[in-house]
Amino acid sequence: MPGRFRYELIPRGSRVLCALSGGIDSMYLLCRLLEGRERGDYQVCAAHYNHGLRPAADQDEEFVREWCSRLGVPLAAERGDVAGTARREGLGLEECARRLRYAFLERAAGELGCGLIATGHHAGDNAETVLMNLIRGCGLKGLTGIPERRGNLIRPMLTLSRGETERYLEEHRIPHVEDETNADPAYTRNRIRAQVLPLLEQINPKAAQHIAATAVRLSLDEEELERQGAALSGQAVETGQGLAIPAALLAEAPRAVALRAAGGLLRRAGLADRAEHRAHVLALAAGTDPSAGLDAEGGRVYRSYESLVFSPGMPAPAPEETPLQEGETRWGDWVIEQCPAVCPAKAYGSPNEFYLRPGPYVIRSRRPGDGLRLGKRPWKTIKKLMIEQRVPLRERQAVPVLALEHAVAAAGGLGPDRDALAAPGERCVRIAMRKGE
Repeated sequence: MPGRFRYELIPRGSRVLCALSGGIDSMYLLCRLLEGRERGDYQVCAAHYNHGLRPAADQDEEFVREWCSRLGVPLAAERGDVAGTARREGLGLEECARRLRYAFLERAAGELGCGLIATGHHAGDNAETVLMNLIRGCGLKGLTGIPERRGNLIRPMLTLSRGETERYLEEHRIPHVEDETNADPAYTRNRIRAQVLPLLEQINPKAAQHIAATAVRLSLDEEELERQGAALSGQAVETGQGLAIPAALLAEAPRAVALRAAGGLLRRAGLADRAEHRAHVLALAAGTDPSAGLDAEGGRVYRSYESLVFSPGMPAPAPEETPLQEGETRWGDWVIEQCPAVCPAKAYGSPNEFYLRPGPYVIRSRRPGDGLRLGKRPWKTIKKLMIEQRVPLRERQAVPVLALEHAVAAAGGLGPDRDALAAPGERCVRIAMRKGE
């Protein structure tokens, strides 16, 4: 059964950014997005990230620029120093390239006013991901492969085979570029694509599609188990020592659900969430020692008679209040970028990229009574919003708050206050907030 391009992932009136490398899959993605835009009542932009790793990288960028110009598609393009960043941060080239590429896509989406980012992953990519995770060792989550939607990312091609995308380009005489590194056996994914999947397809020509379809079915099971785990962990209450939950709740729950609840509690408390930590938490819950405990990175989990307490270590002191400068301002683990701009049609791009009215903003930690009006939602305190977002207790004072005099304009990871957003067409400042660089 042939695959289907999932136009229903794009709401009417949306503005979608196509991640465009110039290769077969991304060219197919762009063309299909353009085909459906009138019927679906949405707009299409494109973004190209030049990794600077290949001799032909500049030619690929020029190809994409010419093609988008011919089609009248707004394009954002950027060249990155992947090799240099990988050396400085001790990352592999693949992982570093992926991080920089997705960070660029988020920035480009904000600059072009796009609420969605579409990537050209297909059924073969999904099958490769499942096989890679299986070989390395994983749980159910790893076998769910590439999600069709995650936040503002959509992947409308996941049911399509590579053969279907190739035939479409041939039939419509659409050019594309070739990335020679896709054949380099030094990369695990390339070996799976060139060696493992062809062997499986000798047994069953539709092996890739079947693996991808299985991943979709497994993702439904994972979603339900995660939902039950979240409901269970949601029964924990905050105390002066940390998050506390009756040990019996975890001990008596089905293990698959209890493991996911343990993971959620570890994360909420700011502790390392690892498979061995989850197992130890359940052992504590089922044990009889009223004062047993375990140390985990970031804090400790211990029995307090009939309760389990997830206690974070002492949080690092929040940085001092500092003025937000033009360009980049570092505040703790966060980088906040401010640059002059003219507000596009949509002032809100994502929780960490948006357009505010100009002013002498400062960066500080949250204070009692600070609150935000996010989108059409009613005003809530930042504390409540952080609890809803499962921000660990020990990390909350390290989340940057942008303030203009006494008014809160935005908070890192939560987004801007609707009253602080600029109006389309007016002079403003573009704000980008990112963590961990």
